[in-house]
Amino acid sequence: MSECDNAQENLESCACTYDDCPRQGNCCACVRHHRQNDELPACFFPPEVEKSYDRSRERFIKAFS
Repeated sequence: MSECDNAQENLESCACTYDDCPRQGNCCACVRHHRQNDELPACFFPPEVEKSYDRSRERFIKAFS
């Protein structure tokens, strides 16, 4: 995976709470990873929902219904 020039700046607003995530701060890699898994990135979810690690589209819709 290539380094992100904005990684340090991105980390300041990264909503991912998964400590071992290798994509934190690399938004392009994060979006690509979650798209491949039919999911949405952490930053799309409210904090209380993000902590569940359920990144499905269904959970996203439920969070805002």
